[in-house]
Amino acid sequence: MSFNGKTAVIAGGGGGMGLACANDLVGAGASVFVMDLKAEPADLARGDGTTSYHQGDVTDESFVAQVIDQAASSTGRLDFLVNTTGVLWFDKDKSICDMDMDVWDQVMSINLKSIALTARHAIPHMKKTGGGAMVHISSSDALRGDNKPQDAYGASKAAIVRLSKSIAIQFAGDGIRSNTILPGPVMSPMQDRWKDNPNAIEAINAHIPVGRVGTPQDIADACLFLLSDKASFVTGTELLVDGGCMAKP
Repeated sequence: MSFNGKTAVIAGGGGGMGLACANDLVGAGASVFVMDLKAEPADLARGDGTTSYHQGDVTDESFVAQVIDQAASSTGRLDFLVNTTGVLWFDKDKSICDMDMDVWDQVMSINLKSIALTARHAIPHMKKTGGGAMVHISSSDALRGDNKPQDAYGASKAAIVRLSKSIAIQFAGDGIRSNTILPGPVMSPMQDRWKDNPNAIEAINAHIPVGRVGTPQDIADACLFLLSDKASFVTGTELLVDGGCMAKP
């Protein structure tokens, strides 16, 4: 898949899944504008395309608008938006009966409001240049309950699916597609706790039908497909990338 001459904005591209997506898009020829609260990673790729890194808060509308406007104005177009921003606070995100509701608000802002803001400012630019594609990272947790709950995380990830569907229907006539990816267990920075616990990794591998934990690259591969013209008839849907976990009886 070639993305030569295309422009992408990636929210949360400073590590993990977002960084893998950014590196693949740059390697395929796109101009990639990355937003993240973290400092620029040393392994942000240089390839056939170009990269522009912007450190800031993606829940700050003025920052989001500035980066997206710069991406569109400097390249003359905006083709892709990828939302990978997210937090999972195991120590604070609990049952709604137990958590501090300020934590609920913070998680909703980071996981959900950030997507509303990026889409809000990307859509007008996509409409001007004949359309585009969005991919938002949700989670397989959006589809189930949990007896060890992180209720704010799960609810925010479910809301992403609904928001993406609404965007897809509202702007299909403008040539804009919107889809979500629902990762299962993935060895990303969000799950760094696994790295020092080989027993946990072994147990997770045994739980996953394909026999291994996912990688950020697995998610990036799915993301690039959904962004590409190969998925031109795919919008308003969610793609499980979970090694078969949700298909288990």
